[in-house]
Amino acid sequence: MTSYIFHTPTVDEGYSTRGLWRYLKETRGVSVVKSGGTYSLKRHLTDEDAQNYDELYLGGYQHTVDEATKAALIAGGIGVTEANFTAI
Repeated sequence: MTSYIFHTPTVDEGYSTRGLWRYLKETRGVSVVKSGGTYSLKRHLTDEDAQNYDELYLGGYQHTVDEATKAALIAGGIGVTEANFTAI
């Protein structure tokens, strides 16, 4: 069975200011959580929140997943695509 590296979705954040700072963008990872069979995206998690989920993939990190998990994440309807995975 093939394993994959899962790269969580990302967003580009910038500063809402005037001057040169408005051009600065930072790419941030978004966490993927599963609760009650439903996947969703979470921007900010606390330690207490993390304990309430069935699965948790922290944004900005790489996670090793199997084929079944890969298929479930893609079918989850949260914007995860084949581009989020690298075969290992």
